[in-house]
Amino acid sequence: MSLDGKIDDLYRQPLDAFVTARNALAKTLTGDETKRVRALVKPTVVPWAVNQVYWQARPTYDKLIKSGERLRAAQIASLEGRRGADVREAGDSHRTALADAVKAAERLAAAAGANPPADALMRTFETLSLASEPPEPPGRLTKPLQPSGFEALAGVTPAARPATAGGPRPVPASARTEAERASARSDKKPTEADRRKERAAEEAARKREADIKASAAALARAEAAEQFARTAWERSHDKLLEARQALSKLKSER
Repeated sequence: MSLDGKIDDLYRQPLDAFVTARNALAKTLTGDETKRVRALVKPTVVPWAVNQVYWQARPTYDKLIKSGERLRAAQIASLEGRRGADVREAGDSHRTALADAVKAAERLAAAAGANPPADALMRTFETLSLASEPPEPPGRLTKPLQPSGFEALAGVTPAARPATAGGPRPVPASARTEAERASARSDKKPTEADRRKERAAEEAARKREADIKASAAALARAEAAEQFARTAWERSHDKLLEARQALSKLKSER
């Protein structure tokens, strides 16, 4: 087995066995390979539970990652003004996949005697599924992740509006060079006041674009949180009904 395969096996281990297994593996190696293994970080309970979904419930994990990719693509398409970007449908699918991944992590963790916080699991899965690049190799996550608000929109460059039929593509004022703006206004030499106004307009345009991205990402996070809360409530309600039924049965057997 390759060293990478042996490292993967470390992250499949029960959490309390990681350090012992890592040290045992390091003793079988030499040189740089020994240093590489000894430098491996033991996961905390939340990333460990997320890793177990990757290793033991891969279809659930893959479904979440793919739904996150679809949501990210839909949000980017919407920001770029492309038609047919169904952000709502992609968001619904992503919330379902997110809830399923959290339930799988809780189930696998409980089987190993661990109890990671559900909200931390949700945030970590959300960040993983919306990131343009994984922060760590899949199945080897070592720390919980926190959404920054821009995962789904990383690398987005809003496109210019499509050209009108029979005419050239219009160039946004914020994208014009100083010379183009001066020529478009008139042959009059721009004053310092004109330049200040142009700089202020450009800054306002950049701020609007950033606000749009932040709002879209916040909406996606809020929708995911709402779905997770609804799923948690449904589970709690089911447990309440089960407890009532068990109590009623015990009373009837007196």
